Amino acid sequence: MAKTREQKQVALDRLVKEFKDAKSVAFADYRGLTVPQVDELRSKMREANVHYVVAKKTLATQAAKKAGFEVDTKQYDGMFALAFGVEDEIAPAKVLGDMSKTTSVQILGGIFDGAVVPREQVEALSRLPSKLELLGTVVGTMYAPVSAFVRVLNAIKEEREKAEGAPVEVAPEPQESTESADATAAQPSAPEQEADASTEEKKEASTPEAAKTEESEQSDS
Repeated sequence: MAKTREQKQVALDRLVKEFKDAKSVAFADYRGLTVPQVDELRSKMREANVHYVVAKKTLATQAAKKAGFEVDTKQYDGMFALAFGVEDEIAPAKVLGDMSKTTSVQILGGIFDGAVVPREQVEALSRLPSKLELLGTVVGTMYAPVSAFVRVLNAIKEEREKAEGAPVEVAPEPQESTESADATAAQPSAPEQEADASTEEKKEASTPEAAKTEESEQSDS
């Protein structure tokens, strides 16, 4: 069913807005793609926040001109499609470049930094890291020293917790040496010493000399 003049104007205005709002545009030939591959391509475009539009070459030429770009779409063969980068300038080229590795999709050219660029330049852009990848690299570099410091602190904390949680070892009671024990055993106790002294006195009293001394003392008295 042929489009009316009004419908064509709506499509043209919509495409002009896409050109003006986009940070970059990539032109592609999607000829030979299967339906599942087309679905995969559209899905990856959505994930990268890229607007993927299939349009007639004449309509694309008119829209680009109204947006301020001179694009000669007649030089491109195949089925024409446009990928508009809304946030990331590299995203359209990168998605098409990744898909071209496993499918028949081909990069034709595009618009980058306000200028129409050839296929080779868009392909070179497709090999660059995306803005998200670059941001991740920068953030990782910034926080690498902090992460290392945090790991060291955690390691110290773990070692301290292990030390505090370990069972306390009780020091063994000091034991007397064998010589000290023998010396102590050889020494008589105080009662034993007194008993020995009393026994010696009795022995002395029972001797003849002691008896004579006692008799002499009694005679003197």
